[in-house]
Amino acid sequence: MALVLHTYKGNKGANKALIAAEYTGVQIEVPSDFQMGVTNKSPEFLKMNPIGKVPVLETPEGPIFESNAIARYVSRLKGDNSLVGSSLIEYAQIEQWIDFASMEVDVNILRWFIPRVGYAPFLAPVEEATIAALKRAFDVLNTHLSSNTYLVGHSITLADIALVCNMSFGISTLMTKSFTSAFPHVERYYWTLVNQPNFKKVLGDVKQAESVPPVPSKKPAQPAKPKAKEEPKKEAKKEEAPKPAAEEEEAPKPKPKNPLDLLPPSKMILDEWKRLYSNTKTNFREVAIKGFWDMYDPEGYSLWFCDYKYNDENTVSFVTLNKVGGFLQRMDLVRKYGFGKMLVCGSEPPFKVKGLWLFRGQEIPKFVMDEVYDMELYEWKKVDISDEAQKERVSQMIEDAEPFEGEALLDAKCFK
Repeated sequence: MALVLHTYKGNKGANKALIAAEYTGVQIEVPSDFQMGVTNKSPEFLKMNPIGKVPVLETPEGPIFESNAIARYVSRLKGDNSLVGSSLIEYAQIEQWIDFASMEVDVNILRWFIPRVGYAPFLAPVEEATIAALKRAFDVLNTHLSSNTYLVGHSITLADIALVCNMSFGISTLMTKSFTSAFPHVERYYWTLVNQPNFKKVLGDVKQAESVPPVPSKKPAQPAKPKAKEEPKKEAKKEEAPKPAAEEEEAPKPKPKNPLDLLPPSKMILDEWKRLYSNTKTNFREVAIKGFWDMYDPEGYSLWFCDYKYNDENTVSFVTLNKVGGFLQRMDLVRKYGFGKMLVCGSEPPFKVKGLWLFRGQEIPKFVMDEVYDMELYEWKKVDISDEAQKERVSQMIEDAEPFEGEALLDAKCFK
């Protein structure tokens, strides 16, 4: 009986065994008619794995489930080889990195991914902790790979296969270039391995995600309207009476306008300010800042300071910068109605995140508060421009004054 691997195409767990088979010369048959949700619920499949999960390897001695166990079996089927190490310490180190690939990398990728696609509730603090944990794991990998070509020894082992397969799912769905570029040795390692012939035969051409899946809308789905009770069948009428006017289908209603579009016209033209900000290269205080206050309409717009509530958590610079960058990405829906500056202050951790925002109207737009979860992570305070100290703080934040409030600027980001 041949080895039969029951799985759907592209399953990262199954790919571990298939790549290992390429290195060891083990022949594995993969049925082409597997249907997730159908095949794995059949009585025949459930006899092999009562949980119904894939992959499952069917062998002459009996079935094996759990992807790491399957990959280990395939690696050892033809005796000891370089995939399993040449000594007891190498064997232990390979097992160590396989566990690391599962518990530190795969688990956190899935914790990040699943809420993003709506299969679990999305909670911003949980995602931040998950991403921080994943980056800690990548820091460990980056340090190790700075002086090692592979995880163990001087050739590819099962540890490398397990890690790369787990990483490939994250690389293709979540971990954009902006995420991975902070770990250059991990990048070198990953792209080198996925382009090895035995990896490429199974994985194909791997492409990196260009963006993170957006946060699912918080708006709950509308419950389906209950079906009307069926009336007892009546004898067919010769002629159907015309519907009363009230029962006729209504014409589709026009999409409601954004409430901010209904506000009285403002003397401040936001695009003119954004052009002035972007085009001023010298004498910024005399040109751009003066121009801002000349244009500013306190009746049509409002200014807001925001301060991150959890600055004690900002202990890693690139994590903090990515946090701010993600916030600005999610604020894109207010681009027509706002302008913002976000400053990351401090020459050493913990870094402080402070912001200034200009919004149309006298309040923070409700649709922003409803849709951008990051808003709840900041303390918001409306600027009183009659207070010269607050007005000067606005000017300093717009021009990226350094030092700002006695601290160096790690970075300053503009939303315009």
